[in-house]
Amino acid sequence: MSFTFNSVRIAALAVCSSIAMLAQAAPPLKIVGPWEIHSIDPAGNGVFFTRLQVAESLVDADTKSVLRPGLAESWKVSADKLSWRFVLRKNAFFHDGSPLTAQDVVRSLEIARKKPGVIKTAPIKQISAQKGDVIVELTKPFALLPALLAHASTQILAPASYAADGNVKQVIATGPYRISQLAQPQSILVERFDKWWGKAPDIDAVSYLSVSRAESRALMAESGQADITFGLDPVSVGRVRQKGSVQIVSVTLPRTILVKFNAAHAALKDVDARRAISLAIDRAGLTKALLRDPEMAATQLFPPTMADWHRSDIPPLKHDPKQAVQLLAALGWKPGSDGVLMRDGKPFELTLRTFPDRPELPPIATAIQDQLRKVGIAVRVSIGNSSEIPAGHRDGTLELGMGARNFALVPDPLVTLIDDYGDKGGDWGAMNWSSPVVTTALQRLAVDPTDNEARAHRAQVVTQLQSELPVLPIAWYRQSAAVTRKLEGVVLDPLERSYLLTEMRWRKP
Repeated sequence: MSFTFNSVRIAALAVCSSIAMLAQAAPPLKIVGPWEIHSIDPAGNGVFFTRLQVAESLVDADTKSVLRPGLAESWKVSADKLSWRFVLRKNAFFHDGSPLTAQDVVRSLEIARKKPGVIKTAPIKQISAQKGDVIVELTKPFALLPALLAHASTQILAPASYAADGNVKQVIATGPYRISQLAQPQSILVERFDKWWGKAPDIDAVSYLSVSRAESRALMAESGQADITFGLDPVSVGRVRQKGSVQIVSVTLPRTILVKFNAAHAALKDVDARRAISLAIDRAGLTKALLRDPEMAATQLFPPTMADWHRSDIPPLKHDPKQAVQLLAALGWKPGSDGVLMRDGKPFELTLRTFPDRPELPPIATAIQDQLRKVGIAVRVSIGNSSEIPAGHRDGTLELGMGARNFALVPDPLVTLIDDYGDKGGDWGAMNWSSPVVTTALQRLAVDPTDNEARAHRAQVVTQLQSELPVLPIAWYRQSAAVTRKLEGVVLDPLERSYLLTEMRWRKP
């Protein structure tokens, strides 16, 4: 092989040009958080890809839960409310360059129906493609269908995303960003997709890194190794705010830290046992000491920001350990030699499962352990993976599970409530508990959440959950993130559906 002077010169110029282009390219926006990428399947971890705006669903929602067009530019329901027509965007493309079709949407939704997810709550008879539109036929009216189709588990992927058995082998979606590197479970790099149907984002590329320790995340925020840092514990938020090197952005979420009961457990099946546990917990002291935010002490399941569901006219959950002891004594529990309550020769011992993805959960679990010990209940705290709680629900081994339940991953909380508190309960809701009153009220709201009786139905649900405590509210939730001052346009989504990357831009020097 031989080279001429000109060919070498041309090659050298090409290399120099490439180096110059790389030098000019802006580094990616760096996001750090506690959440690992456990799965690429929408049914398992779909919210991760909607947050990074990689994947989209038929319907979208703004930060106030108002539905807006997603991949469907419009939709309407038939007069009998049994058929919905979704009109697709004509200029939407998958990240492999192929155009979005109604058949692709039908395929994704049919695959989603075969897997765990909120779409199973809809009474769907058939999904079909007709003249480029998507038709969803129902067995009975279901007004929540558009809100349900905004959930991450219903995101639309290209045919090439799926293996023959319907499992997802790669995420080829339609959003403003596409995946360029993925190293599960720790990191992902996404880059701008130039054929996205919307306005091109200003941020060219975004990286996400999962960092398990809250202290490490805080140090990365302070040192500039991260541009946006999620999952800061309250102490770190205070320290970072005082230093002033980054800005703290916060938003109150429709999310509640709660303890999920196995209501079939011998020690928990009586409602007075669950009430006693509630009375033993000092929420005000706990939120002041651990969250540095006493306003977040939960007096009922739904926070005041959920105006349709929060009720000021029901008796609030309170702290009264003496009454807790009285209720437990009335159930036959008596102190043993070590102070732990005994009944029928068995101690009142429970295991509380939680996880460190949200850094406040383990210390709250430890505080609950201490407070329950004071009334004679021995609790072992088990810190593991978040998936262990729904797994324990399904196999029946869960006794207590603590998490932070977001009621607006579907823009209308009613969809989540139907999943959590229907006849069979839900992974993050009731376990071995159901109420005909709650079931009927939820079903009626699903038909028409705007009718004259809607307020009364919601009141029935709230009152019953407050009275029987299938789950125990501990604290409402305020999300904070540390943000570099080099960025502007950063807004936290209270629905936690999206990082709203397309709204951000680098500050001009």
